[in-house]
Amino acid sequence: MRLRHSGGDTVHLGYCTNVHPAEDLAGILGQLDTYAVPVREGLGSDLLGLGLWLAAPVAAELAADPALRRRLRTELDARGLEVVTLNGFPYAAFQAPVVKQDVYHPDWTTEQRLTYTLDLARVLADLLPDDAARGSISTLPLAWRQPWDTDRADAARRRLDQLAAGLAAVQRDTGRQVRVGFEPEPGCVVESTDQAAALLSGMDTERLGVCVDLAHLACAWEEPTEALDRLRAADLPVVKVQVSAAVEATDPAGDADELHRWVEPRFLHQTRGAGCAVGGDPADPAYAADDLDEALERALPGPWRVHYHVPLHAPPEEPLGSTLPVLRAALRALYTGPAAGCDHLDVETYTWGVLPAARRPGTDAELAVGIAAELAFARNELVSLGLTPENTVTAGVTR
Repeated sequence: MRLRHSGGDTVHLGYCTNVHPAEDLAGILGQLDTYAVPVREGLGSDLLGLGLWLAAPVAAELAADPALRRRLRTELDARGLEVVTLNGFPYAAFQAPVVKQDVYHPDWTTEQRLTYTLDLARVLADLLPDDAARGSISTLPLAWRQPWDTDRADAARRRLDQLAAGLAAVQRDTGRQVRVGFEPEPGCVVESTDQAAALLSGMDTERLGVCVDLAHLACAWEEPTEALDRLRAADLPVVKVQVSAAVEATDPAGDADELHRWVEPRFLHQTRGAGCAVGGDPADPAYAADDLDEALERALPGPWRVHYHVPLHAPPEEPLGSTLPVLRAALRALYTGPAAGCDHLDVETYTWGVLPAARRPGTDAELAVGIAAELAFARNELVSLGLTPENTVTAGVTR
């Protein structure tokens, strides 16, 4: 979907397909019909944006074959779908039975991560709509925080220089600009905007910047306006925003039974207490745990925010809640305050399949309905801030 900011810029809103397990081209085309088209139709929209996730093998296949890229673009166009952004954080097997820390490998010290990201850039340059200003790719914030030393930091910096050079080459070859945003995440080398300013400053900011995930921002207990100001002061552009919300528990000791229902084996659910203040170590073990079951076992002091993406329109039932207030404050700061807005927005709830059983969609159709409801929620939040939908929306369908 497209909206227009009061300043005249087009803002692209879509949903991230890393919620789906397909990792080859046939599977990706199948998921367009199973999920994306029903989502678009459920929204009553003539155009739907996808934050496409391509696992490394299919990214390499597409990057090597212009005919395959043209086929994918044709299939997207035929279904009223557009792609301006790719999720390049998971390398492969993101919906495997157990993912946990595997999602951070290979990291930005490796040639594999560089090759994968440049493959994605080559693919995206050919998928971009003709009238799109640019493309974006989100990626991991360098690496998991341990082990990390001077040698690994130097290796990562060399990769980022090579990445910027590779993106410049893509632009020379195709005429399309693609930017990469490093996504601060709990437990990683770059978890907070403080760490982003310290460790990412000095990059080629014409091509490299930050992807702000609003659930991650909340888990770092950051105030959105201050966080965005911090990035701007460090000359780090926000190239992409992931519109997401995390679980919040104001009384984790009293709500332990309910929180145990959210423990699951696939993804890490890093947990942060309010004691993880900006300016300190956000992974301070006195207030932080690398997974929800660990936080419960150690009885960390509350309140907690848990890196568990929850449907925007359906927060957990009391006594738990979600970080929607942080999401709203961030969008308000982006689109009504002095911080520069962002033209690529992705709803990224990849956890539908691991939600507590009573909240989990039981069929493909139910998942499509849920994704459409999330996108309608996000669209309405943006409309309330003065953005105007550009594409056709069937009367009576907007929620």
